[in-house]
Amino acid sequence: MAKVESFDLDHTRVRAPYVRLAGIKETRHGDTISKYDLRLLQPNAGAISSAPLHTLEHLLAFSLRDHIENVLDVSPMGCRTGMYLTVVDDPNPEAIKVAFEQALIEVARFEDTVPGVSELECGNYRDHDLAGAKKHAQEALERGLIVQETLLIDRSSKLV
Repeated sequence: MAKVESFDLDHTRVRAPYVRLAGIKETRHGDTISKYDLRLLQPNAGAISSAPLHTLEHLLAFSLRDHIENVLDVSPMGCRTGMYLTVVDDPNPEAIKVAFEQALIEVARFEDTVPGVSELECGNYRDHDLAGAKKHAQEALERGLIVQETLLIDRSSKLV
C-alpha cells in the first residue's frame, strides 16, 4: 500500500494555527512541487463546518495567488481543520506563513461577493458562509500563526 505523508504526522503534537511543509515531489522533468499544510484549527479539537470551509477555500484560492507565485491548488482538508496549498517550486515556509497571514487578513476584512459563487462556477454554490469564514480567519490571526515542524508518529513505542 502507498505511503501517505499526512498519516505519519503526529496530530496530537502539532499546535495550530500553523504552516507546515508537508511534502516535496520532483517531477520527471525536474520541476519541484511543494505541498503545505495551512492548519487553522487544532486537529481533533474542532472542525470547520462545510459552508465556512467552502468560502475559505474560494477566498484563499484567490488571495494566496496574489501573494505566492506558481500556486497550483488550494483545497480543504478532509478533516476540515485547514487547507492544503500546492505550489510549483520550493518557497520558504516562513514566506508561506507571511502570505497565509496576509490572505487571512484579507478574508477577515472581506466585504464583497465571494468570488466563484454561482451555479456556473461552483459545484455547490449554495453552500457558503462568509461570516463563518471571516470568523475562522480572525480567530487564527488572533492565536498567531507559526511555522510548525513535521512531528512524526513514533511507531516504535505506540500501538497504532
